[in-house]
Amino acid sequence: QVQLVESGGGLVQAGGSLRLSCAASGSIFSFNVMGWYRQAPGRPRRLVASTTRGSITNYADSVRGRFTISRNNTKNTVYLQMDSLQPEDTAVYYCYYQPPTSSALYWGQGTQVTVSS
Repeated sequence: QVQLVESGGGLVQAGGSLRLSCAASGSIFSFNVMGWYRQAPGRPRRLVASTTRGSITNYADSVRGRFTISRNNTKNTVYLQMDSLQPEDTAVYYCYYQPPTSSALYWGQGTQVTVSS
């Protein structure tokens, strides 16, 4: 089993910044993918960004250039630096972990990000 604990959400004004963190523990495989999804009310959960152990990254078009994903493999932690936040970024952000050779995802509990205009 894998446990994911998120932190760093909150309320910020448009144009501001927040940094999310997610620490993984348990049966962690070295070669994995970690990242973030988000879900706004009444909307499906969508991928925001992901990163492999080798720091190959992928971003949704809506956040590319504003958000930066990074990771510390020693700490099994992934970060999401969110800059130039806009009201449309308001959502619950979920960290995920994907082990190698599996399509199954483990999820964090979610952290609320609210951007006021």
